[in-house]
Amino acid sequence: MNWKPELDELARREAFAREMGGVDKVKRQHDQGRLTVRERIDKLIDKGSFHEIGAVSGIGEYDTSGELQKLTPANCVFGRARVDGRTVVVVGDDFTVRGGSADASISAKPLMAEEMAHDFRLPIVRIIEGSGGGGSVKTIETKGAANLPGGIGGTRWYRFTTENLSRVPVVALGLGSVAGLGAARLASSHYSIMTRKSAMFVAGPPVVKALGQDLSKEELGGAEIQTRAGAIDHAVDTEEEAFACARRFLSYLPSSVYELPPTLPCTDNPERSDEALMNAVPRNRKQVYKMRPIIESVVDKGSFFEVSRNFGKPIIVGLARLEGRAVLLLASDSFHYGGSWTADACQKVVRWVDFAETFHLPIVYLMDCPGFMIGLDAEKAATIRHGVRVMAAVNQTTVPWCTVILRNAFGVAGVVHQPADRFSIRYAWPSAYWGSLPLEGGIEAAYRADIDAAEDKTAKLKEIEERLNKLRSPFRSAEKFWVEEIIDPRKTRSLLCEFARPAEPLRKPGPPENFSIRP
Repeated sequence: MNWKPELDELARREAFAREMGGVDKVKRQHDQGRLTVRERIDKLIDKGSFHEIGAVSGIGEYDTSGELQKLTPANCVFGRARVDGRTVVVVGDDFTVRGGSADASISAKPLMAEEMAHDFRLPIVRIIEGSGGGGSVKTIETKGAANLPGGIGGTRWYRFTTENLSRVPVVALGLGSVAGLGAARLASSHYSIMTRKSAMFVAGPPVVKALGQDLSKEELGGAEIQTRAGAIDHAVDTEEEAFACARRFLSYLPSSVYELPPTLPCTDNPERSDEALMNAVPRNRKQVYKMRPIIESVVDKGSFFEVSRNFGKPIIVGLARLEGRAVLLLASDSFHYGGSWTADACQKVVRWVDFAETFHLPIVYLMDCPGFMIGLDAEKAATIRHGVRVMAAVNQTTVPWCTVILRNAFGVAGVVHQPADRFSIRYAWPSAYWGSLPLEGGIEAAYRADIDAAEDKTAKLKEIEERLNKLRSPFRSAEKFWVEEIIDPRKTRSLLCEFARPAEPLRKPGPPENFSIRP
């Protein structure tokens, strides 16, 4: 006698699991333009690579003789899979079973996914749709008591989600209505994506309506709201785009902090020179210019992957490659407050500089920063407090750092263009212009007596401005070795690639002591 009857029973139970919430619920999911969790996993991973864990867990219905009649699977699907040949952990909510609610979950499943990522040092991708928290209002009646958040035995999951942020890449996809703990799972990641038809909120419209705010899902927590707030990094039109973004983000990163980012073969000439860079920065300092074409000119072709574009707009952040080597790239955007650092721009820099330090990514900064944002709104936002947090984050980095000053570098924010008191590489374009504060507005205060004594006050002001501008030439600073090198803009790519080569072996795998990354 063999064990075929038991294997047949296992296959029957696995078939129940693949039915998820049933034909009607699956059809409803499709009718609303969304894939099921199993379809999502299949589209994210390398074909046929998913090894599921706990597929037959759920709630069984038995007849009087103890024979299984039906199995409603738990609404969490997880396991190991490969993405571009690399093993990752994938965990997803099944919205067809009780709308992804904790009422139909087995809490050990999403917890085990986090544990596996942590202990096996594997990236984790969360596919989130639903609440996934302590249950609904009805849970009080079904359980017979009210759940105490963080009660006995209830915080193990939180420990692993926190530790994983400083250990392995964490990617989260919001693909529907995400609330409560589901929202926390989505935000507690290194990179979060949502579709534009999705929404995320701490509490949904019915709960918020009790506060007197009658809002739709999109008005309360749609993609425009959440990407501008910085809670979500990227919004896309389709789920397929979300999967592609997740795969690409992971391609720049090691599997864990105990490894180094992968270097890929590069066919783009590291000595490539772009003549357009000669005219990229206007002579008129009040004129804005486009930074993203400059980025595309100096990194490997097609390698720039921007993150958090809709938040902290004075600073552009993304992953890129230099001769195949992964780097984190920061760049100023003069279209937004002239590149001045606002409170949200400071928060953005802190987060991604921490990220680069965690995953051993060298940092390149294409700088044009006239200082911290000024004015009443900036003061109300505590910009300077966020600014000194940036300074702390930058100064705590140990990864190699290279700065190219394209135009402005002023004030305290100007100081924060490289780590303090350690070697980093710095270049300046001939268009660079720096000082403790811009001349505009400062001349009249500093030279008030001279201007008031002049017959032609306008001419005197212009004379002083021209005199000081000559002293502000980057060549004067270079004479005193206050700046190391002034370069031909067309050589920028060559020099950045040259920076990335010796930087590669300097990155140390392993978590820094007493260091943790913030989501």
